[in-house]
Amino acid sequence: MKYKIVLAYSGGLDTTVIIPWLRENYTDCEIIACCIDVGQCDDYRVLEDKASKIGADKVYIFDARDEFMTDFIFPMLKANAVYENKYLLGTSVARPLIAKKLLDTALAEGANALCHGATGKGNDQIRFELTFKAFAPWLKIIAPWRIWDIKSREDAMEYLQKRGLEVPMKKEESYSRDENLWHLSHEGLDLEDPATEPNYRHLLQLSVMPEDAPDTPEYVELEFEHGIPVKLNGKAMAPVALMEAINEIGGRNGVGIADIVENRVVGMKSRGVYETPGGTILYAAHQELESLCLDRQTEVFKAVVGHELAELIYTGEWFTPLREALSAFVDKTQETVTGSVRLKLYKGNIIPAGITSPYSLHDKELSSFATGDLYDHKDAEGFINLLGIPMTVRALMRKHNEKKKGSSGI
Repeated sequence: MKYKIVLAYSGGLDTTVIIPWLRENYTDCEIIACCIDVGQCDDYRVLEDKASKIGADKVYIFDARDEFMTDFIFPMLKANAVYENKYLLGTSVARPLIAKKLLDTALAEGANALCHGATGKGNDQIRFELTFKAFAPWLKIIAPWRIWDIKSREDAMEYLQKRGLEVPMKKEESYSRDENLWHLSHEGLDLEDPATEPNYRHLLQLSVMPEDAPDTPEYVELEFEHGIPVKLNGKAMAPVALMEAINEIGGRNGVGIADIVENRVVGMKSRGVYETPGGTILYAAHQELESLCLDRQTEVFKAVVGHELAELIYTGEWFTPLREALSAFVDKTQETVTGSVRLKLYKGNIIPAGITSPYSLHDKELSSFATGDLYDHKDAEGFINLLGIPMTVRALMRKHNEKKKGSSGI
């Protein structure tokens, strides 16, 4: 059978190896390399040339940055979705979009196979393939890392060298990295030992270490409309431009560096370093604004929804009825999440410096220590008595039983 294969191509080590490997293992196949720009900062003309030189029949490059921000990042931000309390899901949330673009290309080209470079140990294979199955489960999926003899990144480099092909990185720099508008992740090499402190000055690319950040705090003001950031420091900005600007601000102040040991979907633990400077600021600002605009019950339940949504994003279940339903709930909660948040950034720290909103539920007169017309201090006594009925009854029960024991001589 002749295969027409659409490959998720990044120009990195894995996908550079995959093209010649497909040529050797699938007779007379047609390879369409597809690169989805979600903010990797690559030179796409160079990338296109590289893919063609190593054997791709066609190369497509799609600019999906706006879609990434509006249809993926913003729904995640509005939910305050965080995986295992630390990971802001930068790689996870991009994969369904990339997979959907691959799938759309395959259907438009009449391809009969999809190929990705995710390993058999990782999460990305699940995220890609669940998206494929959600829309076109009849297409063949080729996952080289699950079937070839290459066992490591060193093996992959040797594979290219033996064939006289350019190796896209040096061995000592062969971290597994993923970059997009939201974050930059680092895995592999010395990071595989959780006991080792990362060499941050060698590793980091978006951020400085907090101790190297300026000695003077920097203030930043973000304005939101219905949970979505629309202005930065008083200037209206499109989503991509705002994200790039807030990344730069966060990076120079050492914000958003996380060293994480996470639980992968396949069951093993994995250690990585994540740089999410702008995203960390946006999450902090959004949560501050919600603290002013959401009532107590909604805040409590929304945290449950955010946790569940984070799990779905991490496991690649974006295109599911449950994810869509949870996002619909979140959208409803965001109807009043409009206003401005001022933050002080200082050597990796984010310190709230003021919140305003036309939908604020904070009433100064009601909250003041002074007695006002909206609240009578005496009312608290009845409330406490009612709230304490279960505890009162339990205490009386214990007293009654202790008295009974004492009178029986036990």
